[in-house]
Parts: sequence; structure tokens; C-alpha cells
Amino acid sequence: MAKLRIKLIKSTNKAIEKQVATVKALGLKKIGSTVEQEDTPQIRGMINKVSHLVAVEEI
Repeated sequence: MAKLRIKLIKSTNKAIEKQVATVKALGLKKIGSTVEQEDTPQIRGMINKVSHLVAVEEI
């Protein structure tokens, strides 16, 4: 299965609580942190909710 590299590029300071929780659920903590996740519909949905805060790259 394909993988995605997700990087937090913007702060979650002004984001609403649900978006902050989604970022944490993806495994991101600080600006610039990067995680690799499987490309599943659930992960894609989470990325769509916080697309303005993250950058995604297919591996």
C-alpha cells in the first residue's frame, strides 16, 4: 500500500479544537514535524480537514 509523508507547515494556535485534535491524531506535534502514514481513506479524510495546515507528499 502507498504511503504519505505529512508535514505540519502552519501553527495550530488559531485553529479550532477539532482541527488541533486531528493534527495530533495524525502524529504531528511541532511546526516542521513530519510523519509517514499509510494511504487510507481515513487518513485522507483527516488530511482534508486540516489541508490548510499540512503539506502532503506521496511516497
